[in-house]
Amino acid sequence: MSTDVPPSVLVLNCGSSSVKFALVDPNTGRRQVSALAERVGSPDCEVRLSRDGQHQTSTPAGTSPHAVIEHLLDALTESERAGLVGVGHRVVHGGTRFAASAVIDDDVLSVLDGLIDLAPLHLPANLDGIRAAQAVLPDLGQVAVFDTAFHQSMSPAAYRYAVPADWYHEHQVRRYGFHGTSHRYVNARAAELLDSPVESLRMVTVHLGNGCSAAAIRDGRSVDTTMGLTPLEGLVMGTRSGDIDPAVLGYLAPRLGLDLAALINVLNTRSGLLGLSGISNDLRTIINAAQAGSADAELAIEVFCHRVAKAIAAMAATLGRLDAVVFTGGIGEHSAEVRHRVLAGLAVLGVHENPAANASHGKGSRGRISSANSVPVLVVPTDEELVIARDTVELTR
Repeated sequence: MSTDVPPSVLVLNCGSSSVKFALVDPNTGRRQVSALAERVGSPDCEVRLSRDGQHQTSTPAGTSPHAVIEHLLDALTESERAGLVGVGHRVVHGGTRFAASAVIDDDVLSVLDGLIDLAPLHLPANLDGIRAAQAVLPDLGQVAVFDTAFHQSMSPAAYRYAVPADWYHEHQVRRYGFHGTSHRYVNARAAELLDSPVESLRMVTVHLGNGCSAAAIRDGRSVDTTMGLTPLEGLVMGTRSGDIDPAVLGYLAPRLGLDLAALINVLNTRSGLLGLSGISNDLRTIINAAQAGSADAELAIEVFCHRVAKAIAAMAATLGRLDAVVFTGGIGEHSAEVRHRVLAGLAVLGVHENPAANASHGKGSRGRISSANSVPVLVVPTDEELVIARDTVELTR
């Protein structure tokens, strides 16, 4: 590679019908190119690519993950291709095998094939993306970065369910946790903003977006989190219910004439903020509706914030001491209203809002939105792609 070509990692996030693609400088975090392919696998597949503030839309010749990734690479300049030093893949589930990112080889692929039952909606797409990238870029090292890996430091007291032991030993039924790359990044970044070594801090990080989770992090290691076997457990989310009495499913099945799979689909796709409000899974739309007088929208916000505050208190209890609370994710970073409501319920933990700092999302105050006499509360924009890029460079060096 020429020394005047900035290094970059191709970061891929392949979903069931989408491919997110970015060229990330692992040193600066700059996105040289970013792209999103939607409706992958459909004749309506479309690619939107951004470079230096310029945007273009195109249609790939084929619609398979392989064809889409090849199409995206064809859109790169010769210089951009020359700067590639590796490919990093977001992989949703690593089971118990992976407590850290891993260079992808035949053994890793075999393990991931065996984990598909734990994430049947996500892992097949992740694997398709990995195999496509291997075929198109055979000379570059490929690294898997797992959503679950950061939480593998949890103790059995945190990850075991109170169910028959053979469910765990024979079927791997336990809590895995997700959003690990985000929690890992904001924990380290918050330590920088607090001018404290990450190894000395105990904090609760709260990722709030369409998917939501909280994590208790002690000395840089996850000790508890709200998501479980799947991303359905825990907080109220855009379309996911979060925690629910499992007996509800048995109660409703005969009344609604739905089987278990159909009911779980409702909990994943028609519940959460969408189910409560009856309007949208987008909190901005719901807040506007509440301000216009919608009681259902107001209730959705109240339930959402109540669950977040309760989760933060629960996570704090596992730490023994609370040094900081950190908000991230689309809602966590941008909704002063949600943060205000959540913090109002946390005075018992010594948490107090600075309204002006909260309104400005912590800009100009090193992310801090709490008052001077409060446990520090920060807003930290997450950057999962940068974590993936840096792990890729580290492991393929």
